[in-house]
Amino acid sequence: MPHLITQRQQNFAEMAFRGLQPWHGLGQQVRSGASLDEWRKAAGLDWEILRSPVKFEHGSLRTFRAHDVLYRNDNSMPISIVSPRYRIVQPREALAFFEDLVTSAGFEIETAGSLAGGKRIWVLARTGFAGEVVPSDDVTGYLLLATSYDGNMATIAQFTSVRVVCANTLQLVLNGDTSCSVRIRHSTEFEADKVKDALGIAAKDAWDLFMKRMQILANLRLTSSDFGDVVRDLIRPRVSPDKRKIVDDTDGFKKIMALFNGHGRGSLLDGCRETAWGGINAITQWVDHEVAARSRENRLTSAWFGAGARLKEEATLKLLELAGQ
Repeated sequence: MPHLITQRQQNFAEMAFRGLQPWHGLGQQVRSGASLDEWRKAAGLDWEILRSPVKFEHGSLRTFRAHDVLYRNDNSMPISIVSPRYRIVQPREALAFFEDLVTSAGFEIETAGSLAGGKRIWVLARTGFAGEVVPSDDVTGYLLLATSYDGNMATIAQFTSVRVVCANTLQLVLNGDTSCSVRIRHSTEFEADKVKDALGIAAKDAWDLFMKRMQILANLRLTSSDFGDVVRDLIRPRVSPDKRKIVDDTDGFKKIMALFNGHGRGSLLDGCRETAWGGINAITQWVDHEVAARSRENRLTSAWFGAGARLKEEATLKLLELAGQ
């Protein structure tokens, strides 16, 4: 299976993890309680992004000052061409974002690393928030920070929940409340303290509200026919115009409905079977684990930041609206 995790020579993958080894078998294991410097070295994030004016040759070497090239200082590998106004969030800054959260708020970093030669980096930390939506259906809370150096993604800080039984990921959605996710454009300075204030990390209220609303969804009965209507509304705008009248025949619709009707992980648990909570998990399992993608990392990128994340958020809001939330 192809993957996007950056690999150096000598089979060193730019990823570190705490706990169990990831599915791809890559990366370095980090002990619990490791320092941020240990994480930085183990994850291969011990480099910086530098910039230089773009130069071109036309009889002589000339400078094009309207654009800069971003490159890694450890191997001089060019990453992208950007405007001089492009603000860089260095790997060390991404890790430093978690310093006081680890030391005083009980957060624990679980994974960190880079993708596609360093075009994107991420740090994922367990928050310590956890609970059961229904008995035997545990959900844990994480905080994700990611940034890019290719101009294709803003710096993102967001709360994410993981359903233990199936490793489905779901951004904390609070009916349009954006305090659970902050995006900082690269034309703006990244200020860690302001991002934390916007997220309200010190307060557990957002997590408690999220869990309360997921429990409400677990109590909302939803027939297969009713859920099918929701899925059609979600998928129809995302398929080609010639297929919109036959959305029921698309692979996505069929797979999501099968996951809802008993084939999904944990779909037969009380509170999940034939409920809106079961509907959320059918959609998240499809986005996170089933939808076709060039690689698992492409699927993960979509599930965390891209089309998959937007689909999960839209589905959550639709089902919360059905529940009167």
